[in-house]
Amino acid sequence: MVAAIDCDMHLFEPVDMWERYCDPAGRDAALRMVPDDLGYVWLVSGDRRIWLAEPHQPKRPSTIGTYQNRQRDGLPSTMDYEEFAAPYSDPAAVVRHLDSSGFDAAVLFPNYGIVFERPLEPDPRATLVNMGAWNRWICEEIVPAGGGRLHPVGHVNLTDRSWLLGQLAALGGGDLRLALIPPGLVNGVRLSDPSLDWAWSAFVDHGITPVFHVAEQPRPFDDAWYGEQGLARLSPLSSIFLWTGVALALTDLIINGVLERHPALRLGVMELSAVWVPLQMMMMDGGFSFAAAFNGESVPLSLRPSEYFRRQVRVAAFSYEGPASLAEQSGDIFMACSDYPHTEGTDTPLADYAAAGVTPESQPALFSDNIRFLLRS
Repeated sequence: MVAAIDCDMHLFEPVDMWERYCDPAGRDAALRMVPDDLGYVWLVSGDRRIWLAEPHQPKRPSTIGTYQNRQRDGLPSTMDYEEFAAPYSDPAAVVRHLDSSGFDAAVLFPNYGIVFERPLEPDPRATLVNMGAWNRWICEEIVPAGGGRLHPVGHVNLTDRSWLLGQLAALGGGDLRLALIPPGLVNGVRLSDPSLDWAWSAFVDHGITPVFHVAEQPRPFDDAWYGEQGLARLSPLSSIFLWTGVALALTDLIINGVLERHPALRLGVMELSAVWVPLQMMMMDGGFSFAAAFNGESVPLSLRPSEYFRRQVRVAAFSYEGPASLAEQSGDIFMACSDYPHTEGTDTPLADYAAAGVTPESQPALFSDNIRFLLRS
């Protein structure tokens, strides 16, 4: 039997996690989860609310909308956050869910860690303090309790060299193999800038794969396009153009030579959809060669852009995206995921994939080989 690995689940942070696990010198910048007078729990930075804690139920996004409407109407909360989040914070409970869902192991992303990057962008110190707290928590508590079945994802960015090198050393020493990064500029330069080659070398040296995941991170378009959202609300544009930022980042890394200069570098893409991949490969190959011919230049890469993508990038594909068809078009580079327990996710992933015509036995790369490639296992 083929072992099945879910490449995208979420681990909910306990309310005091950031304060308990951050560097003591940065405790004043630690995020907190604070209830208001009506019992709604908010993720708070200093005295500023960042996000409303939400009652996620797989396949039922309307439960969050109903809850947000209660809050806006001034009605009391119907959720005890600590009771609700407990099964999604406890490694033993997560393992039990794997047993019931049919997966043998899972990759675990943050829950509230994916909503604070853009709100904290003006405060780089707070960003690093809270990323570091998550990293320490998963190294000290989650990995040892997971029995080799839980693969939490570190959380880093490339803005501070000494901090990143220290975090990668700690993550690697804690047997973590994935780290979430934002698909945006770093201190004003693109990811492929030669001044950042040290970072890609460091990821490789520590055996850690950078991964991209849906998050409140710097946007690929000007904020004016998104309109007024209100606190903890989702812009339709953020959902519709979910893939745009990562498509831009990967294209930059490929056509500007990072994947050629670092052939051992591996990259993952989770919860950013997969249907865009065949078109992006075609556009990269065509646009890159056209621009070289138009400019009278020789092509500076030894492979076509799509070949670097197939060689070094793996992408999560939900069952409804037709992963078998995507593999026929782009190569066998896709991974199975549930996004459990988020509302946009599923609690019946293997049944959903079977309905789409794929199983662990028929598609071992989708369910195991490709995520193992990123985990280097």
